[in-house]
Amino acid sequence: MRIAVTGATGKLGRAVVSYLREAGHTVIGLDVVGERGPGFTRVDFTDYGQTVDALSSIDDRHSGLDAVVHLAAAPAGGILPDSQTFHNNMSATFNVFQAARRVGIRTIVYASSETLLGIPFETDPPYLPLDEEYDSRPESMYAVTKHLEEELARKLVRWDDTLSITALRFSNVMDVADYAAFPAFDADPALRRWNIFGYIDTRDGAQAVLRALEANLPGFAAYIIAAADTAMVRDSAGLAAEVFPEVPLTRELSGRETMLSIDKARRVLGYDPKHSWRDHA
Repeated sequence: MRIAVTGATGKLGRAVVSYLREAGHTVIGLDVVGERGPGFTRVDFTDYGQTVDALSSIDDRHSGLDAVVHLAAAPAGGILPDSQTFHNNMSATFNVFQAARRVGIRTIVYASSETLLGIPFETDPPYLPLDEEYDSRPESMYAVTKHLEEELARKLVRWDDTLSITALRFSNVMDVADYAAFPAFDADPALRRWNIFGYIDTRDGAQAVLRALEANLPGFAAYIIAAADTAMVRDSAGLAAEVFPEVPLTRELSGRETMLSIDKARRVLGYDPKHSWRDHA
């Protein structure tokens, strides 16, 4: 496939570009910052004109695309003031979705977020492991934008049943260099309570993107994308009992398995995370 990746110079974007190219696809990296190169073009996605132009064709880069992977965004709350987070992320996502439709791209995979589930969980989740059946509960302006992006995607695919938009609700994105800090988390589980001890290795995040592109399922669907294990040393059942004593379990937790359910992504997309912080700490 010929694939554009927005946010190509970010932590996850770099891994996605590399992974897709290794899988044999032609990848055009797009971002507001980055070094000049044959597979990269600078684009401000808050500008609709730049966005539609970049997705339709770019001299010396591409003359048409099969799919777009949209990762460009302020990646968390607090990096920008709330109003700027909202306007930046909503404008960029609307522009990418709309431009893709206008130029005939039918396949969109994009970064949604685990924050829709209720992060930082000052209010307990309703059950564990937490899955996609739980209605979104944004607790920050960043999470509100992710909720609205999913609503936008739902409406667009209702209008056009040939369109495929996949929202990947990535957990806390980590590189190998981040894993040295993980063993210290066990001394105080409250340090990672905020996202139910989840994380995602950039390489597994990239795998999820490829699986979603290959599946190319019509309509809209959202998937939690996390590592197979938690960020903690101790077992998950003990953690849940200690930190979320009032939260019911929908099934027994085994070993150190994630409490952010990836069952749907495994079942529908064939997602199969391979990487753990335990291999590097």
